[in-house]
Amino acid sequence: MKYLRKINENRAPPGLERLLLRIAPLAALLCVVLPAVMIFAARAWFGADAVKTISRVDIAAIAVCITGLTIVFTVAIGAVIVFIMKGPGYVADAYEVNDAYVPAPVGDAKQDPHRNR
Repeated sequence: MKYLRKINENRAPPGLERLLLRIAPLAALLCVVLPAVMIFAARAWFGADAVKTISRVDIAAIAVCITGLTIVFTVAIGAVIVFIMKGPGYVADAYEVNDAYVPAPVGDAKQDPHRNR
């Protein structure tokens, strides 16, 4: 297709986004495993008698898990965006800019086709 032709092959060198994308699965796994360990440790430490304390630990662990996964997901989305932006430019990225120093006259619709009529 003519819209997917590359303008150039200039690519920016990889940076921090590659490292972030590589450690994102491990970070997501840790965001799930560490709160689960916290839940099981609370059950083993306090026993079945401290229901109130165990429920508080459960709520805190779930909150930590959700917050951690949200952070990992947000950082991964940002890294993917930077990774895509560092790629080559395509024909569809080009945008013709009107270099006129003076605005078009009010009645001249040929000068600016996007002007409200």
